[in-house]
Amino acid sequence: MLGRAVDDNSTGSDSDYSNSWISWFLSSKGNEYFCEVEEDYILDRFNLTGLNNEVSNYAQALDLITDNLDDEIQDELRGALDVQARLLYGLIHARWIVTARGLNKMLEKYKRVDFGRCPRVLCQSQPLLPVGLSDTPYEKSVKLYCGRCEDVYSPKSSRHGSIDGAYFGTSFPHLLFLVYPSLIPPKVGAVDLGPASRTGDNEGGRRSRKTKEEPEVAESVGELVSTASVALKAERYRPRIYGFQLNETAKLQRWQEAVRDRQVARLEALEDLS
Repeated sequence: MLGRAVDDNSTGSDSDYSNSWISWFLSSKGNEYFCEVEEDYILDRFNLTGLNNEVSNYAQALDLITDNLDDEIQDELRGALDVQARLLYGLIHARWIVTARGLNKMLEKYKRVDFGRCPRVLCQSQPLLPVGLSDTPYEKSVKLYCGRCEDVYSPKSSRHGSIDGAYFGTSFPHLLFLVYPSLIPPKVGAVDLGPASRTGDNEGGRRSRKTKEEPEVAESVGELVSTASVALKAERYRPRIYGFQLNETAKLQRWQEAVRDRQVARLEALEDLS
């Protein structure tokens, strides 16, 4: 699915590339989550170590990104190279946004709420950050992380929902909050990054009321569902930086899981009695 989405967005005329490939890519619809990777970072081959094993026609795709591709080759292999150039730029982007300069650029987008706001009503329109659930391309699409409820959500737009999560990586939002601890949102109180959309609040309130007025009961009809088994199957997002779970978050989650286990044990005991 991610591969098809890349192919669908890869078409473009020669006039589209009149300025530079990167500026054309960033201005294309659906690429609003990306920031500009500085040219000196791309030209430093040390930063691209290992990417030649991930991208077909690596050298030509790199030349296309840096606007050094020969015109004749450009005409012959435009479509195929454009797909590989998108993949290469996305993988470079994932490395760039965890550097000091990359974090600063993404911080500006976060403050402008370029990634949207949390749909959870009690998060009071907390701005979101893009995150990948896998660092391997073509596995998972990008998700949006809320630092307030510490959960992930799918983008509203199908264009954004088709972006590969590997282009942002699994560490980015947690590293941003680690570098800028003053940005860690409080669990209660209003959001400081700007006024929330009144329309969004009203829609969120309507969704909340509708959920309360129309409880989902269809799944339990004719079938006895164990509350304890449902609780045990519940998945939760675990923030990680380079594969390692954050210390404070890990301690908090261990405590929460211990509390959950005690509650599950009580529920099982009650179910046995009934």
